[in-house]
Amino acid sequence: MNSDNTTNLLSSFSFDTGQRNNSKNDHDMEHVLLLTFKAFIMIFIILSALFGNLLVIVSVMRHRKLRVITNYFVVSLALADMLVALFAMTFNASVELSGGRWLFGYFMCDVWNSLDVFFSTVSILHLCCISVDRYYAIVQPLDYPLIMTNVRLGTMLSVVWCSPTIMSFLPIFAGWYTTKEHLEYRKNSPNVCEFKVNKFYAIISSGVSFWVPGIIMIAMYYKIYREADRQERMLYRSKVAAALLNKHLQINGISAGLTSLPTVEQSSPEPQPEEPQITSSSKMKRERKAARTLGIIMSAFLACWLPFFLWYIITALCDSCESGAVVVAAVFWVGYFNSALNPLIYAYFNREFRAAFRKTLESCCRAIGPVRDLRQVHRKQDLVHSNASSELHVNNQLRNSEMTNVHLEACI
Repeated sequence: MNSDNTTNLLSSFSFDTGQRNNSKNDHDMEHVLLLTFKAFIMIFIILSALFGNLLVIVSVMRHRKLRVITNYFVVSLALADMLVALFAMTFNASVELSGGRWLFGYFMCDVWNSLDVFFSTVSILHLCCISVDRYYAIVQPLDYPLIMTNVRLGTMLSVVWCSPTIMSFLPIFAGWYTTKEHLEYRKNSPNVCEFKVNKFYAIISSGVSFWVPGIIMIAMYYKIYREADRQERMLYRSKVAAALLNKHLQINGISAGLTSLPTVEQSSPEPQPEEPQITSSSKMKRERKAARTLGIIMSAFLACWLPFFLWYIITALCDSCESGAVVVAAVFWVGYFNSALNPLIYAYFNREFRAAFRKTLESCCRAIGPVRDLRQVHRKQDLVHSNASSELHVNNQLRNSEMTNVHLEACI
């Protein structure tokens, strides 16, 4: 009887052990799959941000048509996004893939947090400058060359790159951004790098880095949209009025039998007043398209960074509000995704950027390896086929003429 009980206990123990081992193996497999998926997403965003923004910079440098004042802001923004990928995303990815461990020491934690705040602020200030530039280009086009000079461009870019240090490096290295308890925790836990801020810093930094520039951009693009819509309606009315006046003059001239009034067929100077309208119409369409593209860029930025700043201000002001590691990683990387999204918006919505991207990629492919241009290959093939067909046609004509001569000689 005792032996039976012992056998049953051993069998139940082995069964429980097997179940635990199977569950552990399943858990390990899920962990590996989740880690692989996270690594793939992060590496994809980092590489897209690096190569996409590098393509923007190289395309503007190579193509003279893109060297306008607005695109200098775009190039500077692309440089900021590349630095976000290099210094902010890479450190964050190391923390996420190592299970939350910080591997670079106490000092580098402050460096990472400072760079993260610095480059995100630089990016949104660039977009704010772009919206102001587009506002003057569309609302005050005659005064735009006088307002947006090279000196003012350099001043704006200097302010954009230098002013965020007041909200990033200075308070973080001085320890003003957080509480005393968190500083003590960091000293005792060098393997943890958390950016926990106090309420005062959260309000000031989020206002300077996001809320105030975001409100300015929304106001600028709203005014740009209203002005572009007003210009389009005025142009349409002027075209309709010119057409009605021209028709009225033609009818009066025909009915009165006036020979002094030129008709439509005889009048050569008549179409000349329409040329400025056509020029202003095409210019206005270009400005509206540029404003729409930049508005989409701004909307994408707000959509990407709004979740982060909402989480940032709520967790700082609400002491009892806790968020999981998945939520923190999601809001950070959705914000980082904006750095990879801007080049895609340029390529899709801007025809000049799209053509410049294509030419730059073709030249890079030719420089890397013996890649031949498909259009030239098709042209050569067409030329060979046309030469072959022409030679065949000449040979057929010669054969026909020879046969005709033979028949004539036979008849003779």
